[in-house]
Amino acid sequence: MLRDFILPIMEEDGWEWLVAPIQQLISWGASAAMVFGGVVPYVPQYRDIKRTQNAEGFSTYVCLVLLVANILRILFWFGRHFESPLLLQSIIMIITMLLMLKLCTEVRVTNELNIKRRSFSDFDLYYFWHWNKFTDYVQCVLAFTGVAGYITYLSLDSTIFVETLGFLAVFTEAMLGIPQLYRNYQNRSTEGMSVKMVLMWTSGDTFKTMYFLVNQAPFQFSICGLLQVFVDMAILLQVYFYSCYPQKPASHTTHPASTKAL
Repeated sequence: MLRDFILPIMEEDGWEWLVAPIQQLISWGASAAMVFGGVVPYVPQYRDIKRTQNAEGFSTYVCLVLLVANILRILFWFGRHFESPLLLQSIIMIITMLLMLKLCTEVRVTNELNIKRRSFSDFDLYYFWHWNKFTDYVQCVLAFTGVAGYITYLSLDSTIFVETLGFLAVFTEAMLGIPQLYRNYQNRSTEGMSVKMVLMWTSGDTFKTMYFLVNQAPFQFSICGLLQVFVDMAILLQVYFYSCYPQKPASHTTHPASTKAL
């Protein structure tokens, strides 16, 4: 890293008194980037949806993936403490995804006429994650957290369970881009998806993977971080392909619960 190259030179030139403060600043900067860097990519997407009042190009299954991944990561922390910035990042990401869901739900309902009421309490798998109120999504998240938390509490003494939980957390997060990749394929276009968001995904995931490797985070984090970078690159290839070679929109059946499926 840049720190490993600069600091030895400063020590040789009699700048030892600056070494410790610079090391601390670099450490704080890296931690801040880990905590807040993950939510930055969603700022342009949030603004685009807010401005256009159209959430069709963004897959809310991205929110589902990140909610599940970060809830599992927090539960993993109780079995094996990892760095605090990663824990704080999960908490902030959960809040961010709930805000994204709230906006997308409000926009979808506003744009629809004669929409039939669907709720989480119906327990209808066919309409899963296609509900009409934000509170339904909150109920689902709380139910999942309660069940997963209870199972984790009963199994914390099992090393195999804890390690498996950690792997599931980072593997689920590594699948973050898959819903968006599939949505782009369905639409034969990346219109409505913020390219800035994906570019930030790529740069952030690359930095995050390097952070995992340098700080010797649990091996699950590093492996799945690399997988996440590959998925980001696949979405960027879609952006290039669909912009250079426009495709005829695919005809697919609209989800009964919504004229604009999220």
